[in-house]
Amino acid sequence: MFTLPSMWNLIISTIIFFIAAWYAHRYLDKQGIPKGMTRGLLVFVLASLVSWGGGEMVDWTQEKIEGPQALAQGSGDLSQLLKVIGQPQQ
Repeated sequence: MFTLPSMWNLIISTIIFFIAAWYAHRYLDKQGIPKGMTRGLLVFVLASLVSWGGGEMVDWTQEKIEGPQALAQGSGDLSQLLKVIGQPQQ
């Protein structure tokens, strides 16, 4: 299950992706660049980078508002993990 900061990151970065892709398509249409695989890949990469940057801004803003989040501590011992979830050890 997502926590609130990562849910906001997912929602906002998805919205930013579609907006950036729309603007990139529009810009490339105005430049007269023909549609094709290379153009589609360029639009995807540009929109992905802009979306990633937007998600990072959301995380940064959330951290400034709420303070740093505690990192989850995981067990590095596999046998202890299997014992916790009830699996027999081999």
